[in-house]
Amino acid sequence: MSNPVLDARLEAVKHLIRAGVHADIGSDHARLPVRLIRDGHAARCVVVELNPGPLEQARRSVARTRLQNHIEVREGNGFAPLQPGEVDSASVCGMGAHTIMGILKRAADRLPPALVLQPNDSALLLRLWAREAGFHVRAERLVAGYWTYAVLRLERVGGPDPAYVGLPTAAALRYGPHLLRAGGELLRRQVEADVARLTPVAAPGRDSWTELHTARTALDWLTGEAVQAAVL
Repeated sequence: MSNPVLDARLEAVKHLIRAGVHADIGSDHARLPVRLIRDGHAARCVVVELNPGPLEQARRSVARTRLQNHIEVREGNGFAPLQPGEVDSASVCGMGAHTIMGILKRAADRLPPALVLQPNDSALLLRLWAREAGFHVRAERLVAGYWTYAVLRLERVGGPDPAYVGLPTAAALRYGPHLLRAGGELLRRQVEADVARLTPVAAPGRDSWTELHTARTALDWLTGEAVQAAVL
């Protein structure tokens, strides 16, 4: 049977997953787990869905692709249907960062050592959570779509995250340490759009003032001005 087609953001998610057993939380049609199995990115997947409609769609997709021996569909909320240590990694995609962070915080000891996250808005909250929860940002992708999507791979590692060393911290948290180092036209357009959006409304004492300073710092880094100043 033909492979389900993934959009650009889920293709980016797929490429950041390598696992023996992987859980996809809020999988909807289970397209991602099907491709993970067929493309050799995971040996087994657990699909978790809370809502009846997507749950049934996921079950039909797995049955249609005849992957019942490799993909198990479970009904439940977040990581609750999983046992501690059952999976090597998990993905949570297509939700707001607040929602994803809530799911992660409720997971407790069910949280696996590797996570791939794709929020529909700013990933800042997730990077802040990662620092507090003992996860390092191992890889990042930026994908154009209806929005500009950030995709993060986090791994549980002790000590400070080396990804942030040598970078302006606020800018790296807001835009991503690996993305900031790599640069690229897509990130630069995003930062320039933030500067243009914030400049007319920013004023001392407001959150927008801090956000504008962070965006300008990121833009300086991307254009090389911050690096040149450090060398001088």
